[in-house]
Amino acid sequence: MENQRRVKEIAEKYGAENVVVIIGGAEAEAAGLAAETVTAGDPTYAGPLAGVPLGLRVYHAVEPEFKENVDADVYDDQIGMMEMVLDVDDIIQEVGSIREEFGQFND
Repeated sequence: MENQRRVKEIAEKYGAENVVVIIGGAEAEAAGLAAETVTAGDPTYAGPLAGVPLGLRVYHAVEPEFKENVDADVYDDQIGMMEMVLDVDDIIQEVGSIREEFGQFND
């Protein structure tokens, strides 16, 4: 709930067009829920983003769109090990499908 509040405040302060959310959920379903929440509003209607479609761009930390835009050494140090244990393909599919569903096509 606190993260939702903070994301909402940042989007209001800087404008949704200037905010990109990077998520790191370990499971595809959790990542998809987080992506949907910051894009179309909290589908569980439990937090500050219930019914609040911010339309924020969202990526998971293991997606190529993010990985290609950060220092490779930092990425390997901070995320590389997790790639070995996460179902990266499922996460990429899930978060990408949320972007597509809500009109945020991959750049």
